[in-house]
Amino acid sequence: MALGSTLATVLLSKEVALAEGIAAFAVLIGLQFAIAWTSVRSKKVQDLVKSAPRLLLYEGPFLDRDLLEERVTREEILAALREKGVTRVENAGAVVLETDGTLTVLGCGDETPNVLSSVSNWPDRS
Repeated sequence: MALGSTLATVLLSKEVALAEGIAAFAVLIGLQFAIAWTSVRSKKVQDLVKSAPRLLLYEGPFLDRDLLEERVTREEILAALREKGVTRVENAGAVVLETDGTLTVLGCGDETPNVLSSVSNWPDRS
């Protein structure tokens, strides 16, 4: 979004010189590269800049504390369930908020523990 905003400002504003716009682009791209490069090599930086997947619904009940902390509403969960063709909340095995902001719906009865092992609030039941 920052690159798009910068591009719009450079194109639409007569007060911003092209050189300033190019410099801003270079700084933003450089910062993005530096953060990505560092986060791949450092667990501390990765934990700082990336979120972990979060379980929001498990085998029927909503996990209200997690919904509140992630600022996700029940309506958003219900929309994700409808999108996947799940007609009853009780029929959903799990709903996970992924690191990119998407919601993943897992069916009830699926062999889920191995795919949920990286979810931050997964209660290890093995």
